[in-house]
Amino acid sequence: MDIATRVYNHKWKIDPIVRSLIDTDFYKLLMCQSVFRNKPDTQVTFSLINRSDKVPLARLIDEGELREQLDHIRSLSLSRGESTWLRGNTFYGKRQMFRPDFMEWFEGLRLPPYHLERRGDQYELTFEGAWHEVMLWEIPALAVLMELRSRAVLNDMGRFELQVLYARAMTKVWEKIERLRHVKGLSIADFGTRRRHSFLWQDWCVQAMMEGLGRSFTGTSNCLIAMRREVEAIGTNAHELPMVYSALAQDDAALAQAPYEVLSDWHEEHEGNLRIILPDTYGSKGFLDHAPDWLAGWTGIRVDSGDPATAAETAIRWWQDRGEDPRSKRVIFSDGLDVDKIAELHRQFSDRVTVSFGWGTLLTNDFRGLVPGDGLAPFSLVCKAVSANGRPTVKLSDNPEKAMGPAEEIARYKRVFGVGTQQSIEVIV
Repeated sequence: MDIATRVYNHKWKIDPIVRSLIDTDFYKLLMCQSVFRNKPDTQVTFSLINRSDKVPLARLIDEGELREQLDHIRSLSLSRGESTWLRGNTFYGKRQMFRPDFMEWFEGLRLPPYHLERRGDQYELTFEGAWHEVMLWEIPALAVLMELRSRAVLNDMGRFELQVLYARAMTKVWEKIERLRHVKGLSIADFGTRRRHSFLWQDWCVQAMMEGLGRSFTGTSNCLIAMRREVEAIGTNAHELPMVYSALAQDDAALAQAPYEVLSDWHEEHEGNLRIILPDTYGSKGFLDHAPDWLAGWTGIRVDSGDPATAAETAIRWWQDRGEDPRSKRVIFSDGLDVDKIAELHRQFSDRVTVSFGWGTLLTNDFRGLVPGDGLAPFSLVCKAVSANGRPTVKLSDNPEKAMGPAEEIARYKRVFGVGTQQSIEVIV
C-alpha cells in the first residue's frame, strides 16, 4: 500500500475511516461480553474529553464531515467472516472466547445514536444508552477524530510532499524497531488503535513490527488487523469497568468493594483466564493494600499511569508480601511508552518479573517534527464513561493529571480509597 498516494487521493465526499465494527480494541469486546452478562440494564453516558485544549478540533475538523463519518459507523454490522473469526478463533489458548448468546446479539447490533455539538473550538460528543451498546462507540469515535485531524493538516500537501512525509515517518518507526531488536527477551504488542494517525498507518506499523521484531512482537490490540494479518489479538480489561461499577455503589462501603467486585465478575466470566489486574483506577497502592488474597494468585498487573518503575516496585513488594514469587508474574507497561523508556524498564525489571509492553500512540502516531508547526504531533484525546444510571463516574489514577469527575466526588473517592499525596506527571498522550 502506497500510503502517500492513498492519502493524496482521498478527496471524494466520504472516505470511511472506520469500515468495520471490529476495527476496535480487543479488550472492548471482552469487556462488552462481561457487561452484556453482568450489567445489561445499566444506562451509561460516554463523553469526548480533549485533555489538550491547545488542539482546536472544531476549527480543524468540519462538522459535516465528522457527522458523515459517525453516521457511516452507525451503518456497520459484522460481516460473516468477522463473525466466524470471533466465534471460531482461539484467543489466549481458549476456544469460543465469545459465547453464542453474546455473538447473536453482536451480529444484530447497530451502534446507537450520538449527540454532537460545537462548543467554541471543541466538539461535545456524547453517547447515551445501554452500557454494552454505547461502550462500543469509544474506540471508533476516537479513531475518527484523530484521523480527521490528520487529514485536515495534510489536506493542502502535494503528492511529492506527502511521499516525503511518509518516507520520513516510516524511517522514524523503522529506526525505533531497529533499536528494539537489541533488547534481549523483549515482548511487545501494538496498543495504538485509539489515537492512531490513521488505520492504514497502524496497519503498516504492525507489519513493520512483524518483520522487524519477529517473535518479540506478540500481537495487536486491533481486532481487524489481528484478523487480517493473522496475529494474536491482545487485551484484557480497562478502567471503564471499575469506574461504572463504582458509580453504581449505593454507599461508601459498597464503593470500597466495587473494584474487587469487577474482578470477581471477570474471573467468573473467563473461568480463570485473562487474569491481569489494572489497579490504578483509584490508586494502585491502596487497591493492592486492601485487595483480597485470591487476587495475588492472578497472572500479572498492567501499569497505565504514574511513574512506571514505582508502580512495578509496588507490585513486586505486594506479591512478595502475599507469599507469591514475582518471577512467576507478569508486569505489562502501557502508558506513554517510547523506545528509550521501553529499553530502560526492560533492563530494570526483566530479571525480576516477566515484562511485557503495550506500545500505543508513539508507535502509531509519532509524526513529531515532520510538518511545520508540529501540527501532527500526538495529543491526549479520550472518550470516557462519565455517568452510570445518572450518577457521575470518577477516575483518580496514579497521576492526578488524569483524574476526572466532579470535584466533590473526587474528594469522596480519595477519602474512601485512602489516596494520599500523588506526583503529577505531564500527560502527553
